[in-house]
Amino acid sequence: MRSGIIVGSRGTMNGGSLGQRGSYGSLLCDGKSSNNARKPSKMLPVSSREKERVFLGITRCLGRRRVAMLLLVSLALLVFIWGSLTVTKETTSPTFRPTDSIHFDSIDIVSHRSTVCRYRVNSTLGHPCDKFSPPPPPPSGGRRIGPRPCPVCYISAAQARASIPCSSSASPVLHNLTYFIDENPVKTESHGGSDFGGYPSLKQRNDSFDIRESMTVHCGFVKGNRPGFKTGFDIDEADLMKLKDSHDVIVASAIFGNYDIIQQPQNVSEAARKNVPFYMFIDEETEMYFKNSSFLDSNMRIGLWRIIVVRNIPYTDARRNGKVPKLLLHRLLPNVRYSIWIDGKLQLVVDPYQVLERFLWKQNASFAISRHYRRFDVFEEAEANKAAGKYDNSSIDYQIEFYKKEGLSPYSKDKLPITSDVPEGCVIIREHIPITNLFSCLWFNEVDRFTARDQLSFSSVRDKMMAKVDWSINMFLDCERRNFVIQAYHKDLLDQMPPPAAPVARQPPPLHRDSLSGRSSGKNPRRGRDRRSGSRQRRKAAAGNKQAFL
Repeated sequence: MRSGIIVGSRGTMNGGSLGQRGSYGSLLCDGKSSNNARKPSKMLPVSSREKERVFLGITRCLGRRRVAMLLLVSLALLVFIWGSLTVTKETTSPTFRPTDSIHFDSIDIVSHRSTVCRYRVNSTLGHPCDKFSPPPPPPSGGRRIGPRPCPVCYISAAQARASIPCSSSASPVLHNLTYFIDENPVKTESHGGSDFGGYPSLKQRNDSFDIRESMTVHCGFVKGNRPGFKTGFDIDEADLMKLKDSHDVIVASAIFGNYDIIQQPQNVSEAARKNVPFYMFIDEETEMYFKNSSFLDSNMRIGLWRIIVVRNIPYTDARRNGKVPKLLLHRLLPNVRYSIWIDGKLQLVVDPYQVLERFLWKQNASFAISRHYRRFDVFEEAEANKAAGKYDNSSIDYQIEFYKKEGLSPYSKDKLPITSDVPEGCVIIREHIPITNLFSCLWFNEVDRFTARDQLSFSSVRDKMMAKVDWSINMFLDCERRNFVIQAYHKDLLDQMPPPAAPVARQPPPLHRDSLSGRSSGKNPRRGRDRRSGSRQRRKAAAGNKQAFL
């Protein structure tokens, strides 16, 4: 009541100049003035002063009404235009990129980290990729089709960078994770382990799956408290200091034993080039090859890759050495929030911010890895590894029998929503928080204890952890992985491939005496059509040999 009285009193005090106001604050101009206003005479005004006064009153009344109407019309027009823009954004047709991806760049995002860090859109619209569905696979046509990339929906690189979460994801149960240090590790059990890994006992291994708020576990580098400094897998001091820098996002890879040819990333945004380091870990053998080939410049760079040379490598097997940076990046880069690992044979062809937004941030996940394109069962994967000679068969059998005694069973639909037990481990996308760091440590310990085939141990570690805490891994399709990385051959396979045939300059046949006289020489040369068909057969045979190396 008091507010009404105050407003009323203000209306009374100014009634002579403002007139009565309606519910929208506009003047009541219906041909009658307010009670406090001066009533005009019924007679026609005679003096010019009275004419001017009446004219000004009418003009004032109509002018204010027009202003109010103009404001209302402007507001309605603004709402209409905003609604049209909203519909346009919702129905924007996607554009296809060379990598057969779908790219959206019509979503309004505040790019200031201090205001909005995580991607946010109107609740009625949702994420622009929510309505995207990949096309069905092409018909087989009676032939077996190998793994192929499929379309993937990405937002633009600028929008993806603006969607970096402000804070870290929650780490369920585990909040503090520390690591064992033992300058003189001793092997106490007969099977597995290494000096670098510290030979954890079976009891220590089992205890590490009992997840608590604070834990201390084995996680490589046991001989010191500075990973990479006199711990095995040693790195120069200048590089160690570089690896301690703080970054939101990094990309990492490795080549050991000169096993792969370095691949340069493509389609990387200018922001990623400036803010995302690309680290390539190599051993001294690979360093020597790079230097002899003049690939390595004076700043230890090859294109986007910053080369980190590792000395005193802990294993004789180059593939096992590669598991150290692959699984223990959080130990080598302690001040990084997000990382993308790609094997040395892969070429990244999508911006790192887009990859992280698509497979981590949009999914509210902290760890993502693709599943195998064909195999979902660990037992089948083990048999495939033995058939291909990937590792010593007896070691594979020992590992699988060990897991069977712990309860490993063949994969079935009963494990849904878990979609696979076998990853395609050449790409790992992760956030560095305690629970993902623990998973990486325990996965590495299995690789250190058993075979280096990390696909065989992945599901056992995952399932043991998921039984204790509410945490999961985003296992996306293998064809989606092939959308943002291109797979090349290992160097040893390339070395085995026959070099391309050098072009042969054909000389015209000599003219025989018989041909000069118009008589046949008695030979039956092949016709041009037969020669062409023969060349086609040779090309098919060459293509068949090349497919054998895939």
